[in-house]
Amino acid sequence: MRITILGAGGVGGTYGGLLARAGHEVTLLARGAHLDALRARGLEVRTPDERFTVAVRAAAGLDELGPADLAVLAVKGYSLAEVAPAARRLAGEGADVLPLLNGVEAAQRLIADGVPAERMLGGLTEISASRIAPGVVERRSAFQRVVVGELAGGLSARAERIAAVFADAGIKAKASEDITLDLWRKLTFISPISAACGLARAAIGPIRDAPLGRLLIERGVREVAAVGRALGVALTEEDIARTLAFVDGMAPGIKPSFLLDLEAGGPNEQDDLFGAVSRLGREAGVETPVHDVATAALGVAR
Repeated sequence: MRITILGAGGVGGTYGGLLARAGHEVTLLARGAHLDALRARGLEVRTPDERFTVAVRAAAGLDELGPADLAVLAVKGYSLAEVAPAARRLAGEGADVLPLLNGVEAAQRLIADGVPAERMLGGLTEISASRIAPGVVERRSAFQRVVVGELAGGLSARAERIAAVFADAGIKAKASEDITLDLWRKLTFISPISAACGLARAAIGPIRDAPLGRLLIERGVREVAAVGRALGVALTEEDIARTLAFVDGMAPGIKPSFLLDLEAGGPNEQDDLFGAVSRLGREAGVETPVHDVATAALGVAR
């Protein structure tokens, strides 16, 4: 399969390397020293289990991208507008488009930006990875998972085919019957912990282990679920319990990517996480005090 990955950082690089090693024709959109290293030495992928280097095609811009069967968007939400023209062009030439971004609105934003709706899929990923040097990416987490599904719901041969491509490359993957529900399930986790860790400027452990910190996270989880339900997403008490159990099982030193971005002083995904929950809550008439406070306080800090 011809696969173009828009975003050659930790997530895009890790998946791109695995897909290239599995025999797919992978193109990475990159720039600067990273682009130069990819062209000169190939892509080095490091995981807890192995290291390998693989040849990939590296493109500097839209004019260097050839046709693709699949375009994978692996950027942060604040960079989505930068790669939207490439996604639009590739989709117009027949590529399916799979966004693997945090939040629940990436696909709709791309459609509004001109990507044909019939070429758009919904998707999410669970992985902790980063680019650690030009041409080198590292997956720190033991897990790597991709979920893909049709925005309209229901299983499709297209989603199953794409999930199989990832699975055959050694990436845990599944085709979803309800990708919207899966995206909101992820949001019940990542939005509250991003808000809590951002407000405290601390890893998950000290917050979770303090009674009021644990209460803050739980209320945040319930706020996301309430907003989702108001928008027609069938989040259940079991979903809430599963999210809280996952939080309770996290290693104490883990920091969400939002906090890492905040500490680095660069752009962050506030608008796609707790900022989005706060905004969608207001639109749906659902109170979201935890998310409102985080949006106000961290918005000032930004």
